[in-house]
Amino acid sequence: MLNIKDLSFWEKSLYFDDLDFTIIGAGIVGLSTAIFLKEKFPRSKILILERGYLPSGASTKNAGFACFGSPTELYDDLSKISDEKVWNTFSLRYEGLKTLFELIDAKKIEYEKCGSWDLISKKEELLQDDFIAYINEKSFEICGVKNIYKEDKMAIRNFGFQNIFSTYSNSEEGTINTGKLISELYKKATNLGILSLFGIEVKTFESNGKEVFLETNFGEFKSANSIICTNGFAKQFLDDDIQAARAQALITKPILDLKIKGSFHYDAGYYYFRNIENRVLFGGGRNLNFEREATDKFGTSEDIQDSLLHLLQTVILPDTKFEIDYAWSGIMGIGKDKSPIIKKTNNNVAFGVRMGGMGIAIGAEVGKSLSKLF
Repeated sequence: MLNIKDLSFWEKSLYFDDLDFTIIGAGIVGLSTAIFLKEKFPRSKILILERGYLPSGASTKNAGFACFGSPTELYDDLSKISDEKVWNTFSLRYEGLKTLFELIDAKKIEYEKCGSWDLISKKEELLQDDFIAYINEKSFEICGVKNIYKEDKMAIRNFGFQNIFSTYSNSEEGTINTGKLISELYKKATNLGILSLFGIEVKTFESNGKEVFLETNFGEFKSANSIICTNGFAKQFLDDDIQAARAQALITKPILDLKIKGSFHYDAGYYYFRNIENRVLFGGGRNLNFEREATDKFGTSEDIQDSLLHLLQTVILPDTKFEIDYAWSGIMGIGKDKSPIIKKTNNNVAFGVRMGGMGIAIGAEVGKSLSKLF
């Protein structure tokens, strides 16, 4: 394993000498931050470090939902969090998606404004008409779109669901191709002259206010500034309200004449699924065991995978033969507050972490906000 101090003149001068910014984490936030910094400081030398051969957290592992607020999630949040915080988070997500599509051509990441549906399993879980009117009024103030939310009983028959009483639709949400999003961000960053190295893990860092000294698994180097964008893995660097949370998912093999089109939420958003290439991508179930799933270790849990399979069989694909192709997990960053942590801890170190499972919606906006701190 070649130490940084043993690199050639060419290698050292290209990657590690005279760095203006070192960004830790090559996911949505890290790449977006680098791009916005390069646009702000065109002559700056920027290096992105990623400990894995792919982004390690959730950026390439999520379901690809371009979402900002389902009715049942809003109802659940408003029962626990102040109205102001809930709608500020809603606004951040909605504006964040606009920022993302300013950064990356929506067509290149297969964005489709297909709408979303909240599945309601019992009559007693129906939302009151005055609540739907309230969230439509508040969302209009933010989005400028009337009547985003409405009850849609026809969705049950249209999509072939069973054991569902009703649904609520959101006309403005959509889906993207997560893999293509990261690919396009990486290409844009590279074309701007931003450097990236994979397989390098930052163990510790120390700032004297003028320089940041970073210790990695390949040795030490220094940078004028450093920005940590490691989301659920940030606890090792930041003593704040942030906790890793594992999110599990599976995908079926292709299904002939699959009725499901769009994106769907179930159980206040703790479950979510969509059609991708005539497969059902289905994730969630963390609420079955919050304590166990508060981990930064990848893997799947038998009870959660069983719950996903059970819902596929009884609710989503009740009259359809299907096979599970494979399953995986991603690591999110969450906290008591659903808003991200965007702050400087001193003159030349900043953090953009705790995406709350909404990296697609807010990641680019977090990157823009981080760039404004310098």
